[in-house]
Amino acid sequence: MSDNLRRYRAIRDALTQWYPGQPSGTVARHLTTLAALISGIVGSKSTQLPHIAAKVPNGTKPESRVKRFARWVDNAHILEEVYFLPYADVLLRHLALQTLVLVLDGSGVGRGCTALMIHVVYTGRALPLAWRVRQAPKGHFPEELHIALVALISELIPAGTQVVLLGDGECDGTRLQQTLQQAGWSYACRTATSTVATWESETFLCSAVILSALLWTITLAARIIVKDHNLAAEEHLGNDTMHEPIPQCIASHWHAADAVGRCRPFPAPLPASIAGTRSGKPLPA
Repeated sequence: MSDNLRRYRAIRDALTQWYPGQPSGTVARHLTTLAALISGIVGSKSTQLPHIAAKVPNGTKPESRVKRFARWVDNAHILEEVYFLPYADVLLRHLALQTLVLVLDGSGVGRGCTALMIHVVYTGRALPLAWRVRQAPKGHFPEELHIALVALISELIPAGTQVVLLGDGECDGTRLQQTLQQAGWSYACRTATSTVATWESETFLCSAVILSALLWTITLAARIIVKDHNLAAEEHLGNDTMHEPIPQCIASHWHAADAVGRCRPFPAPLPASIAGTRSGKPLPA
């Protein structure tokens, strides 16, 4: 048995086994095509349809397979609720036995398109759960799309699961933070040093809280929470850290967050000789 055939059968059987209920008819045929696409992508290490088709064990000509895959991709009836989310649901239910670390990020894809994706971090890899694609140059997505993805995935996560969401500078919107708080998630996002925050009637620049040359990690609720057993969150926080001086109201809430999860304490002020340096490793807390 060839490697291509062995791989394709293993993927097809797994998709069938973990699908809710017994797929039949059109759904079964579409899952067979999905298995072939996945197998071809793994075998060819490419997402170009001709390369995928060359690694799919099928009696038809490669040109016919390319047309079949193109029809599947363009089919308006291929819905994420039917062919993708059921498997994300299975994955999250198994990983929810420990703290889930999710990453929300946008990146360029295809020709002139960008994708906003939400991943779950597992053994050092970011596994995609859901995404939204738009035809536009790379840039920040509207906050409504961030909220929509969070709402979509939150429905798949078992109640009571500890969740930490990590995001870059486009994830610091106040309505998104409110959505995360309502879902009971912890979160850490990046924002600009010019951001003005207010805590218990005290207004201050975020640059007084976080040290970095450009952008830095901050939870505007002063709750960057890192679980003891989940090192993946540590890796995504990069080389950003807290430092003194800091408003007393923030310091008190920072340490109070320890009831939810282990927080980084405020380190002593950095010496002037090393302030502003960026070594690529986390600064000691």
